[in-house]
Amino acid sequence: MNLLDLLIAPAHAQAAAAQPQGGLGMGLLMPVALIAIMYFFMIRPQMKRQKEHRAMLEKLSKGDEVLTNGGIAGVVTDIGENFITIEVADNVRMRFQKGAVANVLPKGTLKSA
Repeated sequence: MNLLDLLIAPAHAQAAAAQPQGGLGMGLLMPVALIAIMYFFMIRPQMKRQKEHRAMLEKLSKGDEVLTNGGIAGVVTDIGENFITIEVADNVRMRFQKGAVANVLPKGTLKSA
């Protein structure tokens, strides 16, 4: 007698193994449902955020107050195709990739800080 026989009756285990699994429809239903759930809870919101970020970068103009991904806040002084120049203090300018801009701040935010 095996220790496993005490936990699971051998006749019950054999009967469970002999029962046929769900048909092809049930076998495909779970992966399709998981993919749909992943799409609506992970992929779709991320694509929406990317679209909003691209739109924000396209609207970026000189004089906008921005916050970068690194936490540096400043005023946009120059905009190129791939890079922007941000003035972080008097006569202190830094160049960043456009994608590094996280948020456009409301006007007057940096003066009040």
